[in-house]
Amino acid sequence: MKEAVYKISYQGGYYHIYNRGNHKQDIFLERADYIGYLERLREHREKHKISIICYCLMPNHFHLLVRQDGRSPLYKFIHSLHTSYSMYFNRKYDKVGHLFQNRFKQKEVADDKYLLQLSSYIHLNPIVNGLIEKLEKYQWSSYPDYINLRQGTLCKKDLALLDISPEDYKRITEEEVKEKLLIKGMLFEDAP
Repeated sequence: MKEAVYKISYQGGYYHIYNRGNHKQDIFLERADYIGYLERLREHREKHKISIICYCLMPNHFHLLVRQDGRSPLYKFIHSLHTSYSMYFNRKYDKVGHLFQNRFKQKEVADDKYLLQLSSYIHLNPIVNGLIEKLEKYQWSSYPDYINLRQGTLCKKDLALLDISPEDYKRITEEEVKEKLLIKGMLFEDAP
């Protein structure tokens, strides 16, 4: 039997964590599913001493930017979070088997300045994937918290924002939105 191999993480390390549904299936089917995942995220964050810097939950995948504050390895946090959520999902929808595709992906963020850019990338997902036209309208990400439209308590946004104001973060992210949409051919600069 093949032994499971987990990526190494360390106390004080920053990580981008992401994964999608098995066979690219949706992992959030209705409002209660998003809320249930966020409640579990809060619970397991406390239990495993993890700081959530930002997040974006999409219908068939998720992105988290986190800092490991305790000694417990990151994979234990994700394993307990996703076991709990998978059990909820499978019971609710009368499913069996894996909800998530393979193990989660984990990329270490070695440069503190990259945290801001990565948070913006994570927050752009709903627009890049064509779910919405205005980022502030997407309620399943921490973006509304970052621009002070919502006073959420899940994220430690100051770890990514450093000395940037919510207004400047919104401006920076909106510029990236335009750039991404231009690249995808979805925005025409000469349009009225």
